[in-house]
Amino acid sequence: MDLSLYFTSADLAGITPEIILTITALLVLTLDMTRITRPGLYLLVAIIGLITAGYVIVQSGGGERSLFGGMLLLNKFTLFLDILYLSVGLATLVFSQGYLEKRGGETQGEYPALILFAVIGMMLMTRANDLVMVFLGLELLSLSLYVLVGFLHHSLLSNEAGLKYLLLGAFSTGFFLFGATLIYGTTGSTNFNNIASAISLGAILSNGYLSLGIGLLLIGFAFKVALVPFHMWSPDVYQGAPTTVTAFLCTAPKAAGFGALLKVLIIAFPEVYSQWQNIFWILAALTMSVGNISALMQSNVKRMLAFSSISHAGYLVLGVLVLDSVGLSAVLFYLVIYSVMNLGSFAIIAAVEKEESGLGLEDYRGLATRHPWLAAAMTLFMISMAGFPPTAGFIAKYGLFSAAVANGYIWLVVIAVINTLVSVYYYIRLIVNMYMEEEGKALYPVSTMPARMLIGILAIFVIIFGVAPSYLLEMAAEAGNMANFLFSTH
Repeated sequence: MDLSLYFTSADLAGITPEIILTITALLVLTLDMTRITRPGLYLLVAIIGLITAGYVIVQSGGGERSLFGGMLLLNKFTLFLDILYLSVGLATLVFSQGYLEKRGGETQGEYPALILFAVIGMMLMTRANDLVMVFLGLELLSLSLYVLVGFLHHSLLSNEAGLKYLLLGAFSTGFFLFGATLIYGTTGSTNFNNIASAISLGAILSNGYLSLGIGLLLIGFAFKVALVPFHMWSPDVYQGAPTTVTAFLCTAPKAAGFGALLKVLIIAFPEVYSQWQNIFWILAALTMSVGNISALMQSNVKRMLAFSSISHAGYLVLGVLVLDSVGLSAVLFYLVIYSVMNLGSFAIIAAVEKEESGLGLEDYRGLATRHPWLAAAMTLFMISMAGFPPTAGFIAKYGLFSAAVANGYIWLVVIAVINTLVSVYYYIRLIVNMYMEEEGKALYPVSTMPARMLIGILAIFVIIFGVAPSYLLEMAAEAGNMANFLFSTH
């Protein structure tokens, strides 16, 4: 068989980052089988693989390329998100060293390997130009996360979270796959461009089946990014998963879900997107409101941040609703800032967490007295999540809200602003416990020097991107314009 009929050297060059990450993951697993127990070796190898893949992606320049007969589509939109995934994966591995030693003994090779496989899955999801490729990326990501969530074998909460995520995740994947099947049946293709052409030419079998297929696809995506009413897995999974996995789970996979959703809407369904705008309006309003109101009633910090994550997904739907170059740029900028804030917050939680303490609000009483720099960093992340100037969170929310107002979604922005005010209460409540309450249980943070340095760097980013966000805004605008170009050509 002549393989050159199916792919070329240019196709292989385009997936070089995925090949590097795959080889690195296999190398880590091989080292694990050899029983080499040098501290941090597996994480170090994985980090080198992530950095190498990032270098290759940056060197590619983000030029538009179609690979494997149109199955993958690369441009600056995918480059932006690829760098985000790699950065989140890198930060997660750095934070994991001290945490895994504290909670589960020596670092096992499958942990960094699963992080690498998850990153590969996310890259495939947003590089995909075909529903089959989206599904393959989604499954690779999901299978990796199912194991990572239940990674603490001795913890009942972790086991329970892994099982819940597996069952509900498999259920949601069924919705996505059935939706893709219906779309294939009505348009005769799973390729985004061919789907768009069939819809624009009216060459579809049934409008009803097409709408049902799109609706089922949206249910699959809504589960992955935790939109109401498909969000109930999120608090239990976030609470039970290892805290470093929670940091990874609530950042990069959410970015991948929104990235893939945007790409599907932009390329495959530009003709019928207007019919679904009211659905996105309702999803945004419900997700913001339910997330923030539920967060008010939480006493567990991880559950509080889980509901906070749900509310942030609601804010991001504003950009999906707008779906122009400004809205896309605002979504990309928000995803970066959201990832920075959550990675920093969960890194601090991972540092202070113990089997019996470190997760309740009362555990943080008087933390500022004992560990002032940790309390200051956590305060900065909380006020940024609440959207106070001059933090990056304010700039991110302002970008989304202004894009929505410019497109006439004034009442939805009013709901978003009210929800932002509601969120201030539970973010400030944690700060009050750290600074204004009498000292409670003595927490003794355990983290490595690289982890402490990275927390400081993330805190600095929150300030820099709040005071001088122009560089990141330009990158997001360039990536958003590239995606908008694709939208305008269909």
